[in-house]
Amino acid sequence: MLVGPFDPIAWTGLVFCTAPGRGFAFRFAFECNGERFDGYDFLNIVNEVGPCAPDGSYARVAFAGTENRSPTMILEWSRSGAAKCIGRVTMTRPSILEFRAYYPWDWTGSWSAAGGQAKATGSHVAIRGADGQNPEALYVTLSHTKSESVIHEKPTVSTEAAEYVLRFSMASDDTVEFIADAMRETPSSIVREPPEVDDGAVGRLLSAAAQRYADKRVAVDGHWNGLGASITNNLHWMVALKPEDGVRYTPAGRRWIFPRLGGGRDHWTVFCWDAFLNALELIVESPELATETLQSVIETQYENGNIPNWRGRYFGTRDRSQPPIGSFVALKLFLRTGNLRLLEKAFPALDKWSRWWRAPKGGGFRRDGNGNGLYEWGCDLDLLQPSPAKWENEADPHQFAAWESGQDDLPNWDDASWVSETETFDLESVDLNSLLALDFECLRRIAAILDLPEKAAEYGSLYDSLSLAINERLWDQDSGMYLDRLWDGRFTKRMAASNFYPLLAGIAPPDRAKQMLATLFDEQKFWGQYVLPSVSRDDPAFSDQQYWRGTIWPPTNYLVYQGLKRYRFDEAAAALAERSVSLILESWRSSQVCRENYDSRTGEGGGQKYQSWGPLFALTGIEEFIDVTPWDGLRIGSMFPPPSTTLDRLRIGNRQWGVTLSPSGLQLCVNGKKLLNSTKPIVLRYIELTSDRLNARLQAAEDLSLDVSIGSSNVSLAVDSETTVCNASDVRIPVGEHSVSIKATKYT
Repeated sequence: MLVGPFDPIAWTGLVFCTAPGRGFAFRFAFECNGERFDGYDFLNIVNEVGPCAPDGSYARVAFAGTENRSPTMILEWSRSGAAKCIGRVTMTRPSILEFRAYYPWDWTGSWSAAGGQAKATGSHVAIRGADGQNPEALYVTLSHTKSESVIHEKPTVSTEAAEYVLRFSMASDDTVEFIADAMRETPSSIVREPPEVDDGAVGRLLSAAAQRYADKRVAVDGHWNGLGASITNNLHWMVALKPEDGVRYTPAGRRWIFPRLGGGRDHWTVFCWDAFLNALELIVESPELATETLQSVIETQYENGNIPNWRGRYFGTRDRSQPPIGSFVALKLFLRTGNLRLLEKAFPALDKWSRWWRAPKGGGFRRDGNGNGLYEWGCDLDLLQPSPAKWENEADPHQFAAWESGQDDLPNWDDASWVSETETFDLESVDLNSLLALDFECLRRIAAILDLPEKAAEYGSLYDSLSLAINERLWDQDSGMYLDRLWDGRFTKRMAASNFYPLLAGIAPPDRAKQMLATLFDEQKFWGQYVLPSVSRDDPAFSDQQYWRGTIWPPTNYLVYQGLKRYRFDEAAAALAERSVSLILESWRSSQVCRENYDSRTGEGGGQKYQSWGPLFALTGIEEFIDVTPWDGLRIGSMFPPPSTTLDRLRIGNRQWGVTLSPSGLQLCVNGKKLLNSTKPIVLRYIELTSDRLNARLQAAEDLSLDVSIGSSNVSLAVDSETTVCNASDVRIPVGEHSVSIKATKYT
């Protein structure tokens, strides 16, 4: 049974999914000072986006009325066993609290007073939800100190579902506690007595659950205090449910559920590259949620191979896709978890999606309209259908192609023309070609892992060919950058943050990569206090600061950060991570929001207040501590660390890692035990760890020593080709990058 806040419109509610396609739900609303808050209203008044354990063991969220920012409503709940949940709502000001039992999506059933009596017993009031098609029921008992304040209403019917409403008149600092218990009933069973709420028991259980979760969750303390929570608190509250199959997914945000034809909300909406990137954020604490989110986006794939721009239960964009980053994400998830089944399930769909981009079409290929080996964003107009989204029906093909890019109104597309014969732009874009090259590379690596040599060879050849074409056609020596190029041979001269993606794909030769780095640090173009602007600061469109026209976006910062690390531009990567972390932590600490984008002149947040990829800024900070990539393996440490900050209890494979970074060195713990301390900052790559050996590539900016705890007081140390025996508390490492092997020894 799945239990959680899975209905996007009901942040203050719980869904009990007893089986795919059926279950129960309830939510809370309130009235205060003449204003009523329900559904999406809570997105505007949230005060505290608290913990939300991925297993449902503890959750807390608080909301303020419009009068001030202090909390008005605090909701806590905890899963207690397989089918039971306890919770508490605290109202800090006089108000009317509403409990609304309902059936979300197309689920059906009935609600009635438990035992057939519409009255409160003592301080308790209980109701029963029944599934009309199956012998399942949900009993909910609510307890309030003032039983006379409970006002029972007969069930009412709204446009969404049948609801059963209870209202409580609340004084200041007043509480309503609840127990919700789902069960399977039999025809012969006697109507069950509803569970009672013992005085003080719910509070004690919630406090204990909160502490248990705090003791085991990923945490960041020190200079970047709260960095872990800025990812996990936000993302876990955004997880929703596909009601027909019981698969959890992560929308772009709780508001991002598109309409359906005929009116009303669709049952779910999955955005392609948003969902892939969400999986990387979710794996910080929950491999299970990350894997389900990856599954949910792959399952949006159409028969022809397209993983669409967006898709819901009843409609999707058959005509276009979005940036092809799925294989990169799947490979990173595998490297984090070792879950081979994940790759086995994902590869056929990702392989089919890759073939979709380059399938024959007309006289050329789907997204290579002129057939020269480079790709353009586009749209298949023959697959276009009337959309339930009004704005899509009002758009033209040029806009559809821009939407496929994921950078909806990027100024780069202003220079592109729509070519009706090929149904593409006439613009060979750096971002698409780099991401397709990255896709080929990752698919090659996945095929090799799965022992598919022919596929590995195919994708290796595709990567080599596309990399060559990008280097021959899209490099502009005058600007020292890869630039978009029109079919007539002209470079557009516009530079976007995504023009740095050749670093991510490993395409740029070292000399060109250094020229790109100089452009990145040019404050007239990209660098500054607030980075990275989506388009260069000297672009005429930069001053728009509207959507992708000059603002800072989490996905581009994250992908460029990954590219900088790939090229060992550690100082640049650390600086980008520090500025990205500052953006999210400032808004997170001050107002508990997770913004869609940021003004690159002021750092002010914009767009949606709770966007699922907002925490990608924080993920760059997490990955300064520890990361797993196809090109560095397990990587730990930073040559340019922040002031003392500790990341603790991050799981990779079957180990929990703790990393402390500071200018005075690195401290590394595994499963709660110290592994090593360094006297200067270091980076460890390609880490291999056994019970008595540590192998790695170690980079040091200065001579330093290590204190290593690996099973004995003396160790055998191999630095490159030289082996010595030394004291484990004083392992000397010279400046530079070295292959290091440290093995416990009984030598004394």
